[in-house]
Amino acid sequence: MRFTDQRKWFHEKRFGMFVHWGIYALGGRHEQEQMRYSVPAAEYEKYVQRFNPEKFDPVAWLDMIQENGMEYLVFTAKHHDGFCMWDTAETDYNIMNTPYKKDIVGMLAEECHKRDFPLEIYYSCVDWHHPAYPNLGRHHEIKTDPAHHNMDEYMDYLKRQIRELCTNYGKIHGIWWDMNVPELVDPSVNELIRQLQPAAVINNRGYGPGDYSTPERDYQAEGFEPYQNPVEACDSVGANSWGYCAENDYFSIRKLERQIALYTALGGNFLLNAGPKADGTFADGATRILREVGKWYKKLKPALTATPCGGIVPNTTAVCTGKDKTLNLVILDGPFAEAFTIRGFGYLPERVISLNTGEEFPCTLEPIAATIGMPPSLRIRKMPCDRMKDEIHVLQMQFAEPFHPQPQNLEMTEEKEQNSSDFSQFV
Repeated sequence: MRFTDQRKWFHEKRFGMFVHWGIYALGGRHEQEQMRYSVPAAEYEKYVQRFNPEKFDPVAWLDMIQENGMEYLVFTAKHHDGFCMWDTAETDYNIMNTPYKKDIVGMLAEECHKRDFPLEIYYSCVDWHHPAYPNLGRHHEIKTDPAHHNMDEYMDYLKRQIRELCTNYGKIHGIWWDMNVPELVDPSVNELIRQLQPAAVINNRGYGPGDYSTPERDYQAEGFEPYQNPVEACDSVGANSWGYCAENDYFSIRKLERQIALYTALGGNFLLNAGPKADGTFADGATRILREVGKWYKKLKPALTATPCGGIVPNTTAVCTGKDKTLNLVILDGPFAEAFTIRGFGYLPERVISLNTGEEFPCTLEPIAATIGMPPSLRIRKMPCDRMKDEIHVLQMQFAEPFHPQPQNLEMTEEKEQNSSDFSQFV
């Protein structure tokens, strides 16, 4: 299913920037510091008097995001702590009551509008600050005074805030819900968004099914076949937190490249997150990763975002995109040898080129030992496998005529593979 209305931008802009930023950046531990470290509300709320991100520059942010190949932004207007990064009339617990006294969401929206750059708003359904929200100590909740709990009252508050966000900042391209812990169903909330912002996509973590699914961290959760419905995966540059973490353990660039390659090649979107420091700048470790991943993505973007092709590689070591005379082989794991073999793929390309380096590799179409008696296999050879281990590679196969792979050949290969080793596709 693809959007055919104003939401169709979501299929065109496939790689986005996720930003978790709030007063928790002062602690430098985690965006859920209040819950995870059992910080009393009165103590945590002192951050409001100290939050003054004088180095925040929306121009610099958008420059960096665009330079790194990202095509839209998802920003945390309100996380679980309930603190609002915009000038809301609904609570004093907002950015205007900090020493900074400037509307962060408004500043970002203004810069995004100047560039025609899509902006989505993250909004947490959980709220640790609002007395009416029923914090009962479930997952992603603290415990608050049940005498004040009133879900109807809280939902009225939430709807008024969503109306503010969808009314006061021009065109908004999405609402990114998170943590509907009570699993409340209220179609009127998404209906309000659609009425006010017809270009807005809505994820599946709110009060209705939404427009797309949101696998997080676990990059194999959705399988390896092309997606039939919209998907947007997400991960952060580090393992410890989505907000700024002073002692972050950063992921390897290749690990993040693998996630991005898998989801985009299967037809999905990907958000890569970084949490700014309290002063409004990004940590050096985060900017390094964003820069290197962005350089890689821009180089391979045409192949990664091409039409997904299912049933080409009968295992999980690679996925494919392309059509007609071009097939892009996105190698997710390996290569572990100097050759990569696609069993049962009886089409010999004229050329096989690495889109990473421009190198051309020879290929043959022949039976191999493990598939005697079956259709010939395509064997891409003479690859510098040791040198290719540092980043995810894409091999582009160029054919003289349009190819039409036969699914039954691949099914035969898969059946045969049940008795072979995991790495027997490499020869």
